[in-house]
Amino acid sequence: MGPVLAGVLQLLALIAALALAYVPLGNYMARVYSSDKHWRVEKWIYKGIGANPNTEMRWPAYLRGVLAFSAVSVVFLYLLQRLQGHLPGSLGFKAIDPDQAFNTAASFVTNTNWQSYYGEQAMGHVVQTAGLAVQNFVSAAVGIAVAVALVRGFARSRTGELGNFWSDLVRGVTRILLPLSVVAAIVLVACGAIQNFSGIHEVGQFMGGHQQWNGGAVASQEAIKEVGTNGGGYFNANSSHPFENPTPFTNLFEIFLLLVIPFALTRTFGIMVGSLKQGYAILATMATIWVGFIALMMWTEFAHHGPALQIAGGAMEGKETRIGVGASSIFAVSTTLTSTGAVDSFHSSFTGLGGGITMLGMQLGEIAPGGTGSGLYGMLIMAIIAVFIAGLMVGRTPEYLGKKIGTREIKFAACYILITPALVLIFTAAAMALPTPGNSMTNSGAHGFSEILYAYTSAANNNGSAFAGLNADTQWFNTTLGLAMVLGRFVPMVFVLALAGSLAEQKPVPATAGTLRTEKPLFTGLLVGAILIITGLTYFPALALGPLAEGLAS
Repeated sequence: MGPVLAGVLQLLALIAALALAYVPLGNYMARVYSSDKHWRVEKWIYKGIGANPNTEMRWPAYLRGVLAFSAVSVVFLYLLQRLQGHLPGSLGFKAIDPDQAFNTAASFVTNTNWQSYYGEQAMGHVVQTAGLAVQNFVSAAVGIAVAVALVRGFARSRTGELGNFWSDLVRGVTRILLPLSVVAAIVLVACGAIQNFSGIHEVGQFMGGHQQWNGGAVASQEAIKEVGTNGGGYFNANSSHPFENPTPFTNLFEIFLLLVIPFALTRTFGIMVGSLKQGYAILATMATIWVGFIALMMWTEFAHHGPALQIAGGAMEGKETRIGVGASSIFAVSTTLTSTGAVDSFHSSFTGLGGGITMLGMQLGEIAPGGTGSGLYGMLIMAIIAVFIAGLMVGRTPEYLGKKIGTREIKFAACYILITPALVLIFTAAAMALPTPGNSMTNSGAHGFSEILYAYTSAANNNGSAFAGLNADTQWFNTTLGLAMVLGRFVPMVFVLALAGSLAEQKPVPATAGTLRTEKPLFTGLLVGAILIITGLTYFPALALGPLAEGLAS
């Protein structure tokens, strides 16, 4: 079997698995967030944190819950790292430096999971499990909660109430993320991923020195890393490490895990707004972009030149031979079109255009299908923009899901889509203009510029993957990337929740002959075009200086 055919067959198998999970998981999540009953363990949690899960919140109160919980999480994780040397199970590792501790705390709380450290050489068992793994659960649950709040804004009328943040947060963990992660961890252990609390072992000599490996609760963290679209690896090599990703099957299984909730949330959305067709339209938009990007990535990575690459079957530099070009391409696109950031190959070693595809996937806003929750609310914001554009074409006040998109709503949507590009481009420009940050680049020219552009794109979009080659463990990058993560996560949430509150206050608008049919393929095409054009206009100059220049020169 040729490598191209193998890649296509793996893609088809992945699509089939996602299709099988779509209806049951989407239906189940809709029931989770629509139920008025609480599990006993959930009642204990509410009592412990002093929250009343039955109190409805308007958007300012919901936002205060999101920000307060996240701020406490940052402080807790920061202190846990600073005190690591005094904790049991630290494996002899010292406390994390202040700037790196801030960067890591901001990273995991914002669902980014950017890592400027070697996981197996810096973090002990307590920090990994009680700190990083816990944030993998709750940061993902926060994203789903905000998305559900926006969906309620469309579904409800004449009220500003969006549900209860604490209830949405706890249910996301106990009823969705935890059960899925337990099952996924068992599968990974059965397939060879490690799960223990062993210490550091010498396993032989490597290049004249002793090679050491430490164990850890890897399979459990790998499971929520993918299910929650987090991405932070237990080991520096991330999902290319055989302890995290032992076989080609686990590689495909992990891609399935990082995609299944974001895609299934479109059905949850359709059920909660009372129109499955609307959910299918959003799903079709996500799937079109995802499949299109995979096709482009495979083409760039298989379109090799020269006898060495022809013998290898593709551009194999930076890729695992046990995984291959096709599966690596699927993983790279899926992890950058979601907010996962896990990698099974090094994106810096992709072809120039291939590296550009990974960057563009993040720059779209990671909405195809995006992160847990963040992908859905990002796509719904783009749907509002597309409806607004269509309304301008025909001279009619735009409507979406029975709600008028007026001046207030479009301002919130416009602010949402502007904040992340502003962070990426301003921080990238500052890093390139100042003398010190440029010293962290391993490469010069277009590829060196891509290293820095990729880093801020990954941070501001809460992805967390790295282009490799950039030494990001400096005070400048730890601080500025941490700020980009925090601002890129929570400032857009302000506009999402404000928009949700504005929509919930409206009364439904009856559909007429002039209403744009947003469940039709025509709207799907309009939405895809709006996403690509808006992103292209925003990032094209920067992409032209980096991956496009490198790709055209090769």
